[in-house]
Amino acid sequence: MRTLLTITFPVEPFNKLVRDGTVSEKMSNILETIKPEIVYFTERHGQRTALVVADLADASRIPVLAEPWFLTFNAEVEIGVVMTPEDLRRGGLETLGKKWV
Repeated sequence: MRTLLTITFPVEPFNKLVRDGTVSEKMSNILETIKPEIVYFTERHGQRTALVVADLADASRIPVLAEPWFLTFNAEVEIGVVMTPEDLRRGGLETLGKKWV
């Protein structure tokens, strides 16, 4: 199942890792471990944020996706299921619309 992780990094300890030059290595290690489909870095509510789309084959894999961010960066992690346009087309909205009118 395609999952969106919204990862918000607190200013500290992230700044410390930038200053000591280890942030890229730590980020790369996490991304190599979770093997995301795509990653975007942005700002959200004034904080550094990563938007990560990864496959969640089973709910038991949630710790594999989330814990590295918690433990390495003291980050907040929000997890939600997402769909592609093709997923939405296969979702049966027309049938559901007729059933629940």
